[in-house]
Amino acid sequence: MDSPLPVNARLMQPLTECKGVGPSLQEKLQKLGLHNVQDLLFHLPMRYQDRTRVLPMGSLVPGREGVVSGEIQRTEIKYGRRRMLLIRLADGTGSLTLRFFYFSDKQRQSLQRGAQLRCFGEVRSGPGGLEMVHPEYRVFNAADALEVEEHLTPVYPTTEGLNQLGLRRLIAQALQHVADVQELLPAVTLAPEFPALAQAIEYLHRPPPDASLTLLAEGRHPAQQRLALEELVAHQLSLLKARQQSQTEQAPVLKPQTDLITPFIETLPYQLTEAQQRVVSEVEADLQQAHPMLRLVQGDVGSGKTVVAAIACLQAVSAGYQAALMAPTEILAEQHWQNFTRWFEPLGLTLAWHTGRAKAAERRRNRALTESGEAAIVIGTHALFQDDVNFHRLGLVVVDEQHRFGVHQRMVLREKGALQGIHPHQLIMTATPIPRTLAQTAYADLDLSIIDALPPGRRPVKTVAMSNERRAEVVAHVADACRGGQQCYWVCTLVEESEALQAEAAEVTFTGLSEALPDLRLGLVHGRMKGDEKEAVMAAFKAGELELLVATTVIEVGVDVPNATLMIIENAERLGLSQLHQLRGRVGRGSAQSACVLMYQSPLSKTGRRRLQAMRESNDGFRIAQIDLELRGPGELLGTRQTGLMQFRIADIVRDAELVPVVSRIARQIVAQTPERIEPLIERWVGDKLRYQAV
Repeated sequence: MDSPLPVNARLMQPLTECKGVGPSLQEKLQKLGLHNVQDLLFHLPMRYQDRTRVLPMGSLVPGREGVVSGEIQRTEIKYGRRRMLLIRLADGTGSLTLRFFYFSDKQRQSLQRGAQLRCFGEVRSGPGGLEMVHPEYRVFNAADALEVEEHLTPVYPTTEGLNQLGLRRLIAQALQHVADVQELLPAVTLAPEFPALAQAIEYLHRPPPDASLTLLAEGRHPAQQRLALEELVAHQLSLLKARQQSQTEQAPVLKPQTDLITPFIETLPYQLTEAQQRVVSEVEADLQQAHPMLRLVQGDVGSGKTVVAAIACLQAVSAGYQAALMAPTEILAEQHWQNFTRWFEPLGLTLAWHTGRAKAAERRRNRALTESGEAAIVIGTHALFQDDVNFHRLGLVVVDEQHRFGVHQRMVLREKGALQGIHPHQLIMTATPIPRTLAQTAYADLDLSIIDALPPGRRPVKTVAMSNERRAEVVAHVADACRGGQQCYWVCTLVEESEALQAEAAEVTFTGLSEALPDLRLGLVHGRMKGDEKEAVMAAFKAGELELLVATTVIEVGVDVPNATLMIIENAERLGLSQLHQLRGRVGRGSAQSACVLMYQSPLSKTGRRRLQAMRESNDGFRIAQIDLELRGPGELLGTRQTGLMQFRIADIVRDAELVPVVSRIARQIVAQTPERIEPLIERWVGDKLRYQAV
């Protein structure tokens, strides 16, 4: 293996060797991930202040930060609900008020009429015109030659007890060594407008007075783009390294046998779509390799991912191994359990079921079935990776809606199968389509399969948005549809995560609709009901015994009722686009035309309006996912907000999407030509986050 490049010793100096850093300050710096001089250089400003010139007061506008100089015209203490000090400052071109809520007598005495002041702050509109609240200021004599700053002033991410001035002084020390920072990207791959690395770092810590604050604020300055490119390359290399590592691990070779797979496919009431057949072939080939499969299967709501997963499980079982399927919620796990039991018990297979709500005797029985290997297929929620659940011979792990699991949870289940010295294959499914640029960046270590066709006969769902003020019209429309032999969902949503409040909202809606529609049969489902109660209501709805199902978002996944043609979603503006798309996917599963009504509370926010517009205009999950990505960011879309995996320091997946093809090319070039640069790049940008990427 190629030796990594040596890193300049000065850059690796611990921060305790910097002037003014003792144990207390060192502890605060470590909270920011700052351990050595190089860390300081890559601790980049989040915004800038312009203190390079004095602004005439007559040119000031609200919302702008700046430096002003003038003479105090008036000083007064105003008494009201709270005492405040008001200073009127003028410079001949205009005037403004300085407002202080916290001040001492000594301060007040220094701020008397006739005194000269230099101030910095944000200009706001106040009761008497423009003002600054608690500006930074300095009293000076007319004879003083006050200098302005030579560079834009950086404002850094910081932590309690560490002020901006202290950070700036430390980074100024680090910048003495900026020339020692290594260029790790091949020069020939960089666009001509990109500066050298050391130059880009110095520019971002000390932008000149004429630097574009707009470009810097948007992250589009060439110096920022140079660093974003390198960060994305480092991230890509870390994923490729994880992938390379997985290629060295042993996995069971699962040769497909026809004794289970062929009878299963023949019992299906429909033919597999071409897209399903293509993905089945890709998975089948992967499972025959001696290293672990790592494949992500994306497919829109209702595209038939579960059948693909079922065939993969049968391939593992027919080769003498167990398969485990993990789902993020009880209701989705129950749906898989019901489907797989219906499909597999006629084939003579035993299944085990692990859920947090199971009674002690049932848990013991399922643990025994799993550990002995009698259970060929094991299905469950997060209960699957509890310490007392042990597998006999785990060959395949299927993870549904993987982004809704924590990284550690997926890691534990993967390691359970590695106890016998082999690693199980992994098939990851998601009905949340992930935009191509995000998939390329976040899942570079996975092979990607897309089920891009819906089963024949499916028609796009018509979607309309209606204000809550037109609720009576919506109720009348529901009544007409149900009396005409169709079935309908009415979904209640709340901002609060509390299951109790969501259940209460659903119960209130259920009561109101029952009174308004006494001739219809209504059912109610929410997260606080017992599993068997929910199951009974859903079974009745599926059997056509209920016309209208009132539910919380627990029905986002799971229920498949072809006769349900109408979906009402209350407070739709409060839900993310991906969740709205999932809910809408509960209808349109038969051949009849289906509709979705998005009810909203006025006035709509800009984001709320954009969400509803996207839902009205498109049934394409990938288009909706792209807009969701732009609105919410990659961390929320991938469920990595807590893991740090997608928390880039300077790169932004949405903003920097056009860099992604360049990133892939550079990463491949480094792997092929200069592999000794891989470790330093990963260490510089990714650090200890690499261990998460094994999952």
